[in-house]
Amino acid sequence: MFSIYLIVFYVLLLALKPTRKVALALTPWLLFACSYDWMRLMPNYKVNPIDVKGIFEAEKELFGITVGNETLIPGAYLQMHHNTFADIMAGLFYLCWVPVPLAFAIYLYFKGDRRNYLRFSWCFLFVNLLGFCGYYIHPAAPPWYALNYGFDPILNTPGNTAGLQRFDDLTGLPIFQSLYGKNANVFAAVPSLHAAYMLIATVYSIISRQKKWLTCAFAIICIGIWWTAVYTTHHYIIDVLLGIVTAFAGIFIFEKCVLRLRSLCF
Repeated sequence: MFSIYLIVFYVLLLALKPTRKVALALTPWLLFACSYDWMRLMPNYKVNPIDVKGIFEAEKELFGITVGNETLIPGAYLQMHHNTFADIMAGLFYLCWVPVPLAFAIYLYFKGDRRNYLRFSWCFLFVNLLGFCGYYIHPAAPPWYALNYGFDPILNTPGNTAGLQRFDDLTGLPIFQSLYGKNANVFAAVPSLHAAYMLIATVYSIISRQKKWLTCAFAIICIGIWWTAVYTTHHYIIDVLLGIVTAFAGIFIFEKCVLRLRSLCF
């Protein structure tokens, strides 16, 4: 339903001559906004088995923290040692994961830097689709799922705010409750696209030669999102690392192959 509303809005913009150029420029962001919703048509767990226990045990083996006689995954350990300041910062960082890259794209467009706007926007979509391939190759549950439900996959499990619920409780605003209540598929944790999006913005801030303070701000938000993903049990460290790899791989393929292919064809 969300996708239908967006497409109708896009068609209306495209039909009007004054907004036609803006509509065409927004194409990659329209496709991005609709793409995750389209996973409902063919859930990834119908393509490959869901990994719940394997990634949990791998996280514990690689990054586990020993407390007494028990080894905890980092997310579970941080869940036991959270504090108000960290909870607020976690919420603020996680709210940036799409709005900041989108704001950066809008800034490039209206600044008149259409070339870098298009490079960044299409690369952002390309990395997103690359990450979706990972979802279908290896459907995996987030850490909060294993901590709440155990290791048996339960299809149609509703979205969960996990550690971000503390931000909602502290602010009195159901921000993350409304976002994660509409989650299309909870078994899409690998790779972490939360870890990828701000990294793409940071890289293209460097490529487009933005002011150093802006690039530094993007980098800080990027690292903050990586930390939040683990702190709130939304992702394993493994997910975050694979998200970073996906971002760099996508940027490299897009810049070195896709753009070069386009220049050869046109």
